Amino acid sequence: MHFNIMLRAGALALLVALTAILSLPARADDEKGEEALISMTGTGTVSAVPDIAIVTGGTVTEGKTAREALSANNEAMTKIIATLKGTGIEARDIMTTGFNVSPVYSHYRPKEGEEARPPKIVGYRVSNGVTVRVRDLEKLGPVLDQLVSDGANAINGISFTVDDDQALLDEARKSAVADAVRKAKILTEAAGVRLGNIVSITEDAAARPPVPVLRMARAEAAMDASVPVEAGEQTLRVNVSITWQIEQ
Repeated sequence: MHFNIMLRAGALALLVALTAILSLPARADDEKGEEALISMTGTGTVSAVPDIAIVTGGTVTEGKTAREALSANNEAMTKIIATLKGTGIEARDIMTTGFNVSPVYSHYRPKEGEEARPPKIVGYRVSNGVTVRVRDLEKLGPVLDQLVSDGANAINGISFTVDDDQALLDEARKSAVADAVRKAKILTEAAGVRLGNIVSITEDAAARPPVPVLRMARAEAAMDASVPVEAGEQTLRVNVSITWQIEQ
């Protein structure tokens, strides 16, 4: 019985000793405090001349009945699409992006002493929108001219973009990382410390500034000459955030 008591006491002492040893690293980490880190954001930009124009437009028609307005709109849009294809634009670059039928109201303005009257439907308006990608920018002016001549009385806007921008974005990413490293080294050298291992690298969403846009409001007649258009230059921007450990 005495031997069993001693054995149990010895096992308990060993367990207490192991527990104390295992808890030492945790206490040591607590004494060190939080790890010293530095975070920096770098920006990389690359400029390129756009090679694609995106035109948003269509036709708006009105009639006494919805059927009359729709028939006129269908005729105009069929001609517009045929014109686009006739300029060499492929079917994959022509997409219907809006179709709407709505009543046209006449609002009566009562004279003094008269009772108000509810609006009266006097006709219907049909609008049909189309978005077109023009891959040959030399054709953009003539295409706009021909569209208006053939019935497109609503050109809502033109934007420009780079078709294959992945290689350009990769260059911007490299520049962004280099910019973040440069700024982080300036700060750490000034503070008398060094950059350690990288803890994390994250890329923010690519930011693209507004590109040149041409807007035309409800053209009512054909143009005498092709529309003068300049694509300008587009800048692609990438932001990268990097966090390092700091070495004393």
